[in-house]
Amino acid sequence: MTRARHRRIIRTRRTLTGIALVGAISFLAGMTDATGLLLTGDFVSFMTGNTTRAALALSEGNLYHAAVLISAILVFVLGNAAGIVIAHVSARRIFVVLGCVGLALALASMASAQNMTLPSFYLIVCSMGMVNAAVEHIEGLPIGLTYVTGALSRFGRGIGRWIIGDRRVEWTIQIVPWGGMIAGAIAGAVLTRLTGAHALWLVSVFAMALASAAIFIPRPLQRRFNQKLASHRSAAVRGK
Repeated sequence: MTRARHRRIIRTRRTLTGIALVGAISFLAGMTDATGLLLTGDFVSFMTGNTTRAALALSEGNLYHAAVLISAILVFVLGNAAGIVIAHVSARRIFVVLGCVGLALALASMASAQNMTLPSFYLIVCSMGMVNAAVEHIEGLPIGLTYVTGALSRFGRGIGRWIIGDRRVEWTIQIVPWGGMIAGAIAGAVLTRLTGAHALWLVSVFAMALASAAIFIPRPLQRRFNQKLASHRSAAVRGK
């Protein structure tokens, strides 16, 4: 086997592993989004929607709902930041991030059982922020896990480039998050309608199962799915 073919095989394995991860995590995000929306009445990962709804609430004079949604946006941002920090300090990044997501969802389920709707809502939002740190890119291609507008935009632009003669097809990977999200949302909606607030426990168990499966992914490969931390020195060099 030539060295070039060996490298292609390794790259293919990395790509397939990444696609499987993205599909599974997007499925989790879809389940959580549908369950959270049905239980709380607000989006738990679609911050564009929450931004628009917050603006509408402000225009109607509903300051309480606007404050809840703006706070949710802040919690989502902080959840993303926490996910990056957790991933950076962990040897097995995906396992630890997904484990923290599962724990946050379990706490949200406990809060929901105690009729603490608002704390439960914020815990779910935080978990959806954190999960984005699990996989940031696949072989250099950016991937969104809890929002598919960007993925669909990149998919559409890929179609446009293909039409005008660019025969690269890497952009087709962008349909994976959308497929996982819609399948997960259907599953989450069915579970919530069947079990009510108990669906959050099932989503939490699924997150823990994903974390358990991710522990078998080699650590070097887990690091490849996250962006590298730029040092101050390299940043200064690029700035010159």
